[in-house]
Amino acid sequence: MRSHRYRHLFRTPEFTPLFLSSSAHIVGQTIGGLALGTLVYEATRSPLLSAVSMFGPSLAQVLGATLFLSWADGLPPRKALTAVSAGFAVGTALLALPGLPIWSVLVVVLAQGLIASLGGGVRWGLLTEILSKDGYLLGRSVFNMMSGVMQISGYATGGALLVAIGSARVTLLLSALLFLAAAVLARLGLGPRPPRASGFRPSVAATWRTNALLWSSAPRRRLYLALWVPNGLIVGCESLFVSYAPGDAGLLFACAALGMFVGDVTIGRLVPRAVRARLGVPLLLLLAAPYLLFFTRPALPLAAVTVAVASVGFGASLVQQEHLMTLVPEQLSGHALGLHSAGMLTMQGVSAALAGAVAQIASPAVAMTAMAGLSVAVTGCLGWGMRRDRGRTERGAVVAG
Repeated sequence: MRSHRYRHLFRTPEFTPLFLSSSAHIVGQTIGGLALGTLVYEATRSPLLSAVSMFGPSLAQVLGATLFLSWADGLPPRKALTAVSAGFAVGTALLALPGLPIWSVLVVVLAQGLIASLGGGVRWGLLTEILSKDGYLLGRSVFNMMSGVMQISGYATGGALLVAIGSARVTLLLSALLFLAAAVLARLGLGPRPPRASGFRPSVAATWRTNALLWSSAPRRRLYLALWVPNGLIVGCESLFVSYAPGDAGLLFACAALGMFVGDVTIGRLVPRAVRARLGVPLLLLLAAPYLLFFTRPALPLAAVTVAVASVGFGASLVQQEHLMTLVPEQLSGHALGLHSAGMLTMQGVSAALAGAVAQIASPAVAMTAMAGLSVAVTGCLGWGMRRDRGRTERGAVVAG
């Protein structure tokens, strides 16, 4: 039955081209990010600058979320997704230019972050149109599984290219070509659709109003924080892979993607819905706790296993997104998912900068341990409030029944 439902997804009009375009975009991001992080670390020997160069686009997500997110429901999806991938192609080609100063690199990656803040809302809002809310979790789990596979492939390929070609700049150009392919797939494969939200003009004011509406509910606030903070802190740990194991960072990134893939398959396909709803907090604890072992500075094999096991916990985001869709009006689904994506990526960028700063003072291993400990603490605090929210919901359902 499950396999039949997965086959049905790819028979749904527009699902396959959206899937393929997103796949090419993610491979481009993983290969380009690894190449850029390596290039900056070789030039500066700075864990901070290496981490920020890889995850810097995420820092700009907060600007996109506060200024431009209403466009996620107010623009035609095909045009918007084509423009996002084309913008990444141009920016990545610029990063490959020889002699580009570090400040220019950071400007480009921050500009890419602004573009990406819009792309997440458009992409996931379109997915709710293609599949409806009832099919969103299954479709998003397929996208998350694809993301894991593409990241495994991208980091493995990127690492191999860096060794075989010996040039991070050439690898960046290959990444730009993948972004261009994603733009072409979106333009040719998706159909013309009107904006989801009609009757208002996207603007900064509209973005603020909708953000305030989404943030006005305490259960939604806690859910957003759970989507943003714990896993963002763990991405801060990942941002130090290049400085922790300069010659083998690709392996650690691939193991992280493998663990994420296993978690998404398990949560999206194998776990019943009633059980899945209670796994959000345990999965977030699994995501962080294994990284506490980095205090012992484990050798590469143990570090790789630790990263893979921990990354299974990224499956928590599926549980939380499914819950979020039950708390949001349908006409705001793109904006709500865009706010989730932008906030999550912003926290990842902030965490990468924080982890890099700690590593600059102490060491990558100490910084990774500190970020993991903070993630466990935040999860504990949020988990208490979310359990209380769930209890109130269940009591309300009983009374209504």
